[in-house]
Amino acid sequence: MVGILLFAVAFALLMLGFPVAFTFAAVAVGFAVATGQVELFAMMPERIYALMTNVTLMSVPLFVFMGMVLQRSGLAEMLLETVGMLFGRLRGGIAIGVVLVGAILAASTGIVGATVVSMSLIALPVMLKHGYDRRFASGIICAAGTLGQIIPPSVVLIVLGEALQVSVGELFRAAFLPGIALAGVYILWTVVVGMVRPEWLPPVASVERMPWQRVVQTVVPPLLLIVLVLGSIFAGIATPTESASVGAMGSLGLAALYRRFSLRLVWEAARETARISAMIFTILIGATAFSMTFSYSGGEAAVHDLLTALPGGVWGMLLFAQLLIFALGFFLDFVEISYIVVPVIAPVLIRAGVDPVWLGVLIGMNLQTSFLTPPFGFSLFYLKGSAPQLQTSEIYRGVVPFIGLQLLLVLLVLLVPELFGLHRMVR
Repeated sequence: MVGILLFAVAFALLMLGFPVAFTFAAVAVGFAVATGQVELFAMMPERIYALMTNVTLMSVPLFVFMGMVLQRSGLAEMLLETVGMLFGRLRGGIAIGVVLVGAILAASTGIVGATVVSMSLIALPVMLKHGYDRRFASGIICAAGTLGQIIPPSVVLIVLGEALQVSVGELFRAAFLPGIALAGVYILWTVVVGMVRPEWLPPVASVERMPWQRVVQTVVPPLLLIVLVLGSIFAGIATPTESASVGAMGSLGLAALYRRFSLRLVWEAARETARISAMIFTILIGATAFSMTFSYSGGEAAVHDLLTALPGGVWGMLLFAQLLIFALGFFLDFVEISYIVVPVIAPVLIRAGVDPVWLGVLIGMNLQTSFLTPPFGFSLFYLKGSAPQLQTSEIYRGVVPFIGLQLLLVLLVLLVPELFGLHRMVR
C-alpha cells in the first residue's frame, strides 16, 4: 500500500504542475518521515556521488554539448536548405528532406528541442507557403525531430543503459537499425500520403537546382563526424564517453570549418549544456531518493508479484510493461520512467530470460512516443512555441499517424526482432 500511495501522491503533484525532480524527492522524504524510515537516506550521499562519478553518465553533457555547438553554428539550417532544395521538386519532397535532415541531426546532435525548433523555423514556412497540409507539416516536423531519441548517440539510450546495467555501446549498436527503419517508415508514409492525398503535399516547382558541390560541402562533414563518433563505438575502439569527447571536439572543428566558430558560440553552447545536464542529473537524484523509498516500502516485491501473476508468462509481462510505459509517457519524461519504472519491472523480465539489450531497444522506442503524445509531449511544446501560427489542435491531430507508425515499429521489434539483428531471449 505504501508503494501504491507513493506513486499516487507523486502523480497527483505532477498533474498540479510541481517540478518533476523536486516532486519525487519531496514525496520520498515525506513518506520516509511519515513511516519512520528516515535512516534510509543515510546512504543518499553515496548514491549521489556514484551518479556524479558514473563514467557512462559522463557522456551525457559531452553529447549535449556536441549537439548544441552544431545547432548554434547553423549546421541544421544549412542541411535543411540544401536537402530541401535537393528534394523540393518531388511531391512531398520537402517533407522527405525534413526526415532525412532529422535522421542526420539525430546521429550528430540528438537534441530534440533544437532539431524541432530549427525545422519549424526553416522548413515549416516553406511547406505552408506552397500549400502543404498544416496537420501533416506539423506531424512530420515533430516526428523527424524525435528521431534523436532512438538513433545513436541518444541520451535516452545512455540513461536506459545505466538503468538496465547493460553496455551503452551494445544498446547503440542494437538501436541503430530500428532507428534508421523508423526514418524509412516516415519517408514511406510521406510517399503514400502524396499518392492518396496529392493536394496535401504539392511539389515546389520554384525550388532552384542544387549544385552537387554544395551538397557535398554541406552533407559530407556531419556524416564524417557521425562515422567518427558511432564508428569508434561500434568498432570497439572507444567507449561512449570517449567517443562523446571526440564528438564534442569534432563539432567545434565543424564550426571552424564553416567559419561559424567564436567564443560566444562556445559560451552559449556550454551554458545550455550546463542547464540541460543539471536538469537531467537533478531528476536522477530525485528519482534515486524515490526508488530507495519505494524499494524499502516493499513496492518492488509487490510489482514482482503482480508481473509474475499475469497470464501469458513472459509475453504477458512484456505486453503489460510496454503498455504501462506507453501510458506513463503521456505524463512523465523519459528520465523519470527510466529511473523509476524501468528498474522495478526490468529485473523481473531479465530473470525470466529476456535479453536486456533487446528489452532496452524496446523500451527506448516506446519512450520515443512520449515526445509526441499529448498533452505533455515535448516536441509538441517546442513546435507550438516556435510556430505560433499553428493551432494546438492541428499539432495534436498531425502527430497521431506518426505515433501509430512508432507503435508499429515497436510491435515489429517485439514480434520479429531478428529483422533488426536482435535476440529475444538471453543466449
